[in-house]
Amino acid sequence: MKSQSHDKNKRVAIIDTSAFLAGFDPFSISEDHVTTPSVKEELRSNSIASVRFETAVENGKLKIKLPADKYVNSIKIFAAKIGDSFFLSETDMQLLALALEFNVSGYTTKIVTDDYSIQNVAIQLGIEFAPLATFGIRRLLKWIRYCPACRREYPADFKSTKCTICGTLLKRKPRKICEKL
Repeated sequence: MKSQSHDKNKRVAIIDTSAFLAGFDPFSISEDHVTTPSVKEELRSNSIASVRFETAVENGKLKIKLPADKYVNSIKIFAAKIGDSFFLSETDMQLLALALEFNVSGYTTKIVTDDYSIQNVAIQLGIEFAPLATFGIRRLLKWIRYCPACRREYPADFKSTKCTICGTLLKRKPRKICEKL
């Protein structure tokens, strides 16, 4: 990354696994493209998506970068607060952290993903997203966790996956549906 003063208008697209699976072609847009090493691991080797990924990396169109730990930790805390942390993989957290890191460095970022949890966290952090095969989220969501058996409610960042009263696996539901996007 260059100094912040030179990159105010620089755009970067953060590419999720779902984008490659949906047929995203990194050569189709002019923005810089960045992803994390774990995205490659999520693609089935020798698949069309994997070949597209490798070709983009070899031609310098797609860069692979691991986000700094402080941004990953920030994303984990924020995602837990709004209730999406249980539905985000480590790869998802890294993609969000990478977008946050680029934003802090003065870039305008957009995450290319069809993952609703990534979209929900991104939009609440002020990060743009671009869905490919879906319409994307239409409302911001804040979640609570609840027991479907005894109806006890828990905060979104409750650490256990089971109800403390009856032991049933917890589910989630929107606590608050915010404004339309």
